[in-house]
Amino acid sequence: MKNEKRKVKNSSLLTVHYSLFIIHYSLFTIHCSLLTFNYSLFMNVFIINRSGHPLPAYQTPQSAGMDLCAFLSEPITLHPMERKLIPTGLYMELPAGYEAQVRPRSGLALKYGITVLNTPGTIDADYRGEIRVLLINLSQEDFVIHDGDRIAQMVIASHQTVTFTLTEELSQTQRGTGGYGSTGK
Repeated sequence: MKNEKRKVKNSSLLTVHYSLFIIHYSLFTIHCSLLTFNYSLFMNVFIINRSGHPLPAYQTPQSAGMDLCAFLSEPITLHPMERKLIPTGLYMELPAGYEAQVRPRSGLALKYGITVLNTPGTIDADYRGEIRVLLINLSQEDFVIHDGDRIAQMVIASHQTVTFTLTEELSQTQRGTGGYGSTGK
């Protein structure tokens, strides 16, 4: 009877130890996953800054875009409906599989009619030239850009590289070929 009690006790202890091992291993796996997840939230990008202005930075913890500043030796005037390429003095090296998108700043667009003409402008990972912003003045008044003015925002995004498969027809959908307002106002 004593041996049977020992066997039950030893068996229970083994079950407890095994359960604790599984819990410990699971917590370790979760910890490693969280470390990997947190690491993936941040990416190191090499950048050259010839402007002397602060590097692009997120202004709030959940911002997607970082402001780009003009790098000018003298102010530039954008007349109504005029477009100009504005230098930033920044050069960067993105990792493969990523792009930078240059987008308008909402405040400039709303208050002054200044926007990025080719929005979003795409900066490819293999581009090594200066980041420049193609601005246009859609207002009826001149707009002056000074050195250091925040002129656009930049969003870093991952992208997929695709291959195409030539075909003679595509699968049917409810929408079909409808576009350009076909779903209503």
